[in-house]
Order: sequence, then structure tokens, then C-alpha cells
Amino acid sequence: MTSSPATTGSQLASRFGLSDRIFVGPAARRLARTLEDGLTQVESAIAEELASADPLVDASARYLYEAGGKRVRPMLVLLTAQLGDGMTPAVRDVAVALELMHLGTLYHDDVMDSADARRGVPSVHRVWNNSTAILIGDLLLSRASRVLGRHGAEAVDMQTTTFERLVIGQLHETVGAGADDDPIDFYLQVLADKTGSLIAAAAQSGAYFANAPDEVREPLRVYGEKVGVAFQLADDVIDLSDNPDDTGKVPGTDLRAGVVTMPYLLLRSSDAADDRDLLARIDQGVERIAAGEDPAILDGPLAELRDHAVTARTHALALSWTNEAVEALSALPNGPVREALTRFARQLADRSS
Repeated sequence: MTSSPATTGSQLASRFGLSDRIFVGPAARRLARTLEDGLTQVESAIAEELASADPLVDASARYLYEAGGKRVRPMLVLLTAQLGDGMTPAVRDVAVALELMHLGTLYHDDVMDSADARRGVPSVHRVWNNSTAILIGDLLLSRASRVLGRHGAEAVDMQTTTFERLVIGQLHETVGAGADDDPIDFYLQVLADKTGSLIAAAAQSGAYFANAPDEVREPLRVYGEKVGVAFQLADDVIDLSDNPDDTGKVPGTDLRAGVVTMPYLLLRSSDAADDRDLLARIDQGVERIAAGEDPAILDGPLAELRDHAVTARTHALALSWTNEAVEALSALPNGPVREALTRFARQLADRSS
């Protein structure tokens, strides 16, 4: 690396969604350099795994990867590996594989949600078509399996267990809560399965494959799952933002597509007349959009929801899950790794404020 420590810290802060304050002090700057070096190697390895001699496969597989992203999951792998031996070959490959899994699910999610954009560019199924997006998502998941297969049964078991939870979470989101389910509890479990499980796998597997002490592995899993839920709750708030730069998507994309979010669920739980009226207008707008009308018909109701108390409650709920994630870190030794994980969790949830 030719960067100065301060520059390295700034670059890493940008990738990781952190304030530069985390890199104050010699130990933090050393950690920043180590992570930046490791992430550079991981990025190169991901690019190699995505490459293909087939022009269609090569272009479509690299499409979302090259569009950007914070690489949260690889970063968590590399960060928690510092509690053990650092970036071993297995740690590097786990970081690569988890990012490939994440990318594969994005291809599938955008088809299921009929999303028009992702990471500030047209979604894959808009550039090509639904079938291509689904198949390339499958291909990315298969390449993740190939990478992890190099490291034995433990790595494969971690991936299959995580992927099973991802699928179950997506299935439950698609089918919706049953008559006997509490809608809010059901939704939180969907978030834990669909989002939390992959972040938990990243946080735990970095320590595991770097031979960190056994006693830090379960707390890291708990931390990762709670951070994942907080992350998605914050996204539910950001989805309502009137600034598309916040998400790279059209504001209200999820709700316009009929995908429930926590603000909507909290609104639905209210008996207040004004809330019931707003809920009815949102539901009617979603039905009309599904029938082919202009999605802009929901601009007004979504602006009301953005300024509603239920959206502030969602943000508060994200912070509550964040606090629980940070509490799980009490089992870790004091030092720059624990501090980085703490700052990461707090700023990840607070980005919706």
C-alpha cells in the first residue's frame, strides 16, 4: 500500500460506512491498513470468480459487482479474523464466497420485487430479462459453493445453513404472515433470516476460520444477526426517503411494489381514524399500480408515511436492535476490533436519521 495511514483510514471509512473517527490512534490506523490490504485481495479474488469466457455470463455476472456496494460482509469477515490469525486463505475465500452469495440474492430479489434500479443503475432484469437475472443469480450462488468447497465440511455446512435461512426468509416474506402469526414478530423473523443470517455468517466465520478463541464465535453470530435486523429496519426508513441518492432506488420502491415494511406494519396496527385512512390509500394505490397505473399515484401517501410517527418508531426500533448487537460484543477483548464493530453497528443503523 502506498497510502498514508490517514488516507487509508478515510478510504476504509468510505467502504465500511464508518466515520473517520474510528481510525484515530496508532492501533486503529494499523487495523485500517490491514483491512484495506485484505479487502484489495478479496476484491481481486471476487473479480476472478466472476469472470467468464462467455460474453453474456461475463457481462451480467459482473454487472452489480461493478456497480458498487460497501462490501459489508467481506469487511466483517476480515475484521473479526483479526481476533485470531488474520487473513488466512480460508478467511479470504469465505469473504469472497459470502459476497458472491449476497450478490446472487440481489439478482433474485430484484426480480421478485420488480425493482427498477439497484446501486444507482438499472436492475439486471431490466437490462436483460427476468430469466437471465434468475439464472445468473443461480450461477453466483454455485460459484460461492465452489469457493467454500475448498475448505472442507465446516465451510460447506456454514454456507448451506445460511442459504437455507435466506431461502426460508424470502419464502416467508413472499407468502406473508398467517392468521395465527403476529405480523410484527413475523416480519422481524423474516429480517433475521433473510438479512441477519448472512451478516451473522460473516461476523462469525471470520473468527472461526482465523482460529480465534471459541468464546467469541457465538457472540459474533448474535452480533451479526442483530446488526442485520437493524440494517434492514434502517433500510425501511430510507426506502421512504425523497432523495433517491440514499438508496439508488426510486423512493418508496418496496411499498409501491406491495412489499411490506415496518412503518407500514406499524401503521396497520393502529386503530386511529387518520391512520386507517392513510393505510387504505396506500393499499388502494398499490392495487392500482399492480393494475398498470403510474407508480406516482402513491407519492402523496408515501410522503405522509415518511413524516408519520410510525417511521420514527421504526428508526427507534433499529437503534434498539443495534444496542443489543453492541451488548453482545461484551465477550470480546477490548481493542480496535471491538471498537470498530461497535462503531459500525451504530452508524449502520443511524444512517436513516
